[in-house]
Amino acid sequence: MALAAVVWGCSGTAEKKLPIIGERETTERMVDGQTIVDTIYHQIPAFAFINQDSVALTDKDFDGKVYVANFFFTHCPSICPTMQRNLLKVYEKYKGDERLAFLSHSIDFKYDKPSVLKSYAEKLGVTNDQWQFVTGDKKAVYGIADQYLVYTKEDENAPGGYDHQSYLVLIDQQKRIRGAYDGTNDEQVAQLFSDLEILLQEQ
Repeated sequence: MALAAVVWGCSGTAEKKLPIIGERETTERMVDGQTIVDTIYHQIPAFAFINQDSVALTDKDFDGKVYVANFFFTHCPSICPTMQRNLLKVYEKYKGDERLAFLSHSIDFKYDKPSVLKSYAEKLGVTNDQWQFVTGDKKAVYGIADQYLVYTKEDENAPGGYDHQSYLVLIDQQKRIRGAYDGTNDEQVAQLFSDLEILLQEQ
């Protein structure tokens, strides 16, 4: 769960900032004879998937937006229904807000074709393109899960044949991870609501 830090702005007022999650590295460069140290943070890399309307969706569609990503599959009998219902609450609060988007990656690349995702989205109550449901091949799906720092795996012993974490991952306008919340935990979902407000106000 992300914890907001309090920093002091130029005006002397306290401003909350969310941490930046993931590996980072520093680089040095010379500017006017002085060494400047830059920090490079982990970012979600370029991706391309097919959405519920059989249209290609890429990372470019999220440029300049805050978005919440997660991993699920439509016939999941365990954590997915609760996770998606909780994410729906966030979607409903921010429905129509162009600053924010939602992205659900199916990890069942065999069954969850676009038509299946479309039906699922409609039954869930998604009525605009602010929330996208996407599928891709196995390598792409599990590769992007690693970039979100979310565990996903095919597992015949797991309910529904797949094992995965229920994180709702908060991504900022620079494609950096700013929080991860258990979508089945009411307290952590409440924290996501709070942190979203902080991030949406961040410049």
